[in-house]
Amino acid sequence: MSREDSPLVREVSPDEGYTYMHRAFLHAFLTHSVMTVDEVKPILATVMTAKNPDRPWTAGDVTAPHITSTLQTINAKLSSYDFEIRSTKDQHTKLTLYALVNKTSDALTQLATKFSPAEIAYIRRVLDAMFETNNTHTREVMALKHTEASNLARPRRNRQSQINADEDATQTTDAGISIPEADLVLTSLVHSSFLQKSRAQYFSLAPRALMELRGYLKETYNDPPFSDDPVIRIRDCEGCREIVTHGIRCNNRECGVRWHDACASSYYRGRGGGNRKCPSCDKECTGDAYVGERADKVARGSTGGRRSAVEVEEEEGSE
Repeated sequence: MSREDSPLVREVSPDEGYTYMHRAFLHAFLTHSVMTVDEVKPILATVMTAKNPDRPWTAGDVTAPHITSTLQTINAKLSSYDFEIRSTKDQHTKLTLYALVNKTSDALTQLATKFSPAEIAYIRRVLDAMFETNNTHTREVMALKHTEASNLARPRRNRQSQINADEDATQTTDAGISIPEADLVLTSLVHSSFLQKSRAQYFSLAPRALMELRGYLKETYNDPPFSDDPVIRIRDCEGCREIVTHGIRCNNRECGVRWHDACASSYYRGRGGGNRKCPSCDKECTGDAYVGERADKVARGSTGGRRSAVEVEEEEGSE
């Protein structure tokens, strides 16, 4: 009898209802912020084996349909609580990742359970710097160097904002936090898989945060579609339709096409014949117009001069 035909597999299908097995598997997501497929499989195999020790499962017995079936049942149970286990592909490693996320709550409201109001204000400045200051028409970095993030510890106030504050003595002011405190916040956000830090000391949103903050980011940093000439700072991959903060863009700066590296490679490989025309504007896609920290490296370089795309790719490979 195959694993697919066994009573155990039938028991964990969505039609059979929510059982202790699903509760045990859900508990793993409460203790692990993010899990890869290779981490999910042995956990699910262990839970399945516990149900029937005479028919032990191994990680190799757990297939994609088993994972999908189990998650569908769990998510149906979690729906009324506005939680969901979602999956995405890591933009750097291409690995499929799973995480338990909140579907509806405001992102900063969620963080308020762990951080003080002053620290939340700091996190907001970090996000603004990523998706506004470091995400322009000519430079789509969407990441921060460690020094940039530390310098946001205290808000910068221009002369006009100071005048306005003086006019309203009752206005609540943000005094900021110290740089050591800011560094502790950054470390905590990395530990909780909200941020990730590259070897080049850039902070960017981690896959879990991108899964959870998709709606928040678009509502906060994209102009409404009915606006005159709306500014779109957060864009989806032309291939997988997930947010792109690390990848490539069309060489035509006026075009909205963005790709994850793997999605672009798959698309253009499928077209064959060296045809690398943009599917939207027909301009050739050279593959070296970057989105993410590579855009910053190309523009600035380690010595202040502009480096070639080849040099940046070599550095990425060494990391």
